[in-house]
This record gives sequence, C-alpha cells and structure tokens, in this order.
Amino acid sequence: MSLNIGARAAGHAIGEMLSPNKSDDKSEGASEDRLKALLTSQIGILSKELGQLKGSVMKVGQMLSVYGEYFLPPEANALLKSLQNQSPPLQWREIKKVLLRELGAEKLALLEISHEPIAAASLGQVHRAVRKSDGQVIALKVQYPGVDQAIEGDLKVLKYVLSVSKLIPKGPQYDQIFDEVREMLHQEVDYAQELKLTEEFRKFLANDPRFVVPTPIAEFSSKRVLATTLEEGISVDSAEIQLLSQERRNLLSISVLELYLKELFEFGAMQTDPHFGNYRIRLGESGQPDLLVLFDFGAVRKFSPTFLTSYRDLVDGAVHHDKTLIDRAATAMGFIQPEDSAELRDAFASVCELICEPFQPGIYSWGADDLPKRAARESSKLAFAFRLRPPPREIVFLDRKMGGVFIFLSFLKAKIEGRALIESYLERKRPAR
Repeated sequence: MSLNIGARAAGHAIGEMLSPNKSDDKSEGASEDRLKALLTSQIGILSKELGQLKGSVMKVGQMLSVYGEYFLPPEANALLKSLQNQSPPLQWREIKKVLLRELGAEKLALLEISHEPIAAASLGQVHRAVRKSDGQVIALKVQYPGVDQAIEGDLKVLKYVLSVSKLIPKGPQYDQIFDEVREMLHQEVDYAQELKLTEEFRKFLANDPRFVVPTPIAEFSSKRVLATTLEEGISVDSAEIQLLSQERRNLLSISVLELYLKELFEFGAMQTDPHFGNYRIRLGESGQPDLLVLFDFGAVRKFSPTFLTSYRDLVDGAVHHDKTLIDRAATAMGFIQPEDSAELRDAFASVCELICEPFQPGIYSWGADDLPKRAARESSKLAFAFRLRPPPREIVFLDRKMGGVFIFLSFLKAKIEGRALIESYLERKRPAR
C-alpha cells in the first residue's frame, strides 16, 4: 500500500513541477482539482486495504474520517467513512483462546457461549452467552488477540503511509491528532476501564427511564473481555423504526438530542462513537414509551470545566447570533488567534451559526434538511481558505458525536422544537449580562 500510494504522490509532485506557470486563477483551480483527485484516489486505496484488516489500523482509518472533515476533500473523506461498515468477524477458535487466557477454563465452564458473534467491530466482537446457574443472558465483548500490543506500531506505520501519500498536511501541529488517536485507542482496548465507565453512565442515567444502559458483570470481565447484561432492541436503521408515527419518532429524537446535551453540559463526559451500531431501540408496548438502549462506553471523553465554560459560550453565541461572544469563546479555546483577520473571524462565526440552525425558534424538520453536508462543506472551505490550525483536541471527538446526533435525527425525520431544550442547558450557567 505504501509503495502504491507513494508512487502516485511522487507522480503528482513531478506533474506539478512540470506544469505551466500557475499564476492565473484558472491554472490555480486546475492545480487544486489535480490535488483533490490525487487525495481521493489515495484514500480509495487506503480504505480498500484497511477494510481487510482489524485492530487499531482500521480503527485509526475510521477515526481519521473525523479529522478528515478539516483537511480532506469531501469525496476523499467519504471513502474513509466507508470503513465504519467493514469488519468481518474472527473465527471462534481464535476467540476461544482469548477467553481461556483471560477468564480461565473454570469460569468459562459456568457459561454457555454461542460460537457465532452477534456483532463485530474493528477491535473486538460480541458473543451471546448464558450463565448456567440462573439463566442470565450475557453479552461477551472479546478483544481481538494482539490488538492492544500493536497500537504503537500501527500508528507509526499509518502515520508514515499518510505522510508519503500527502493525505495529511505536514507540520508538528498534526502530531496532536495522532496523540489524541493514540490516547483514545489505548482507552478503548482497556475493557476494565470500560466496565467502570459503563457503570458510571448507568448512574448518570439511573433516574431517566428513557435510557437503558447494560449492567456490567465483573465476574466474567477482564482487561480484554467485557461482560454485561444483553439488552435487546431493534436496529436504529430498520424499516420498523421508519414506520413509527411522527410523534414516536419525535420523542425518540428528543431523547437522542437531550442525551447529547446531558453528556456535554451535565455529566462532563461523552460517549464519542455515535454510529448506529452503538444504539438499539426498544419499542414500547400498549402505549408505553420507546426506549433508547446505549452500548460501548470505551470511547468516553471527559471535558474540563474550563473547556466546557468556553464551549457553552460558543454555543450560546451561535444560538443567539452574538458574534462578540463567539469570538471571545473561540479565542479562549484556541480556534482564533489575536493575529487572525476580521474576515476569518466573521467566517468562523458564520459556520458556528450555521451548525446551530436547528436551535432557532420554531419547528425544525431534520429529515428535510442537508445541514450536516452544508456544515461539512462550509467548514472545509473555511479550513482551506484560511489554512486553519488543527482544532482543539476536545473539539474533534465532540464534533464527531454532534455529527452523529444530527444524522440520527435526520434519519428519524424529526420535527421538533430544539430552542427551548438547548436554552434550558445554556441558562443554567449563563452569567448575568
């Protein structure tokens, strides 16, 4: 893969050197088109090859699709995002070796485990099990062998590949991206930590009946195996969900949106991996409400009070079209620097206001709008036009979750009033004006 994409990058560089004088706008546009075509072809190779692999290499490819919003053409980033759905399961004999090594034969004898996985991802897969003593149905998440030991090597190789292929800009500031990815990967392969975080979120949401969080079972858990109660529900993207009444879809949408706001402004901790596989919907019967089942707390990101104060101000300013407040918050967070032009500041504020469109007064129709695409497009324009520095570390995964929430509500074709909901969270910490 390195040789393939490296040769293409070299060919592009030679072609640019031999191209005519690029002083006029037309030539510059053609050069930009050539670079976009190169990046798209490179990502095509990368996603095809990574889709055959497991572990942190594939996970990094998935994570880079988040960062790619800031420096890759949309066509290229779309190919990286396709990695979310490419993960064939590992054979049972390999999974059994992990279980024996982690839990021991004595504990395994207490369980009846299905050999066919019920879910597979980049770092591990999930098997259904039954505790023989009481019939408790368990979800066993088993980490793929060697995944945790390969993170550093995988990151080093992938960083080299991306550098050779021109898929990431050069400069020490982009080391921050890999530092963040490294930190999150090490966290995601620590299932003992995930067990604690799962229990933490159960406590956070204990008094909110709209949400179901699996109960961790420490008896059958270790650093590489996580056991929880198996919580049933149907897939978010199933036809059955689409056929629900508008009222039921609206109520589910409010739950999804408020969970995001609770995580951010109440808990100070957020599950940052928002793809549909980490949710199920448990349909209510006989007029009972539909419930949202939440999975996978390995990618929880905690935010400092200082960051949350500035972010709340940023959202407050965007919701209320207060560009002075946006500018102050963006400067505190490092988006904006003192030397930045008024044009950049105004463009940044406009993107923030665009993202907060759903929180203007009145009913907002999520399914009828292409806000995620428009926001991504305008953010890309901003990044390319002003050669923006990388965003604050916390922002990238927060934006990942926000984008997932927006897509979730668009899929549900929600028609809800978001202004009063977000105001209730902004008011709690808003200083006197």
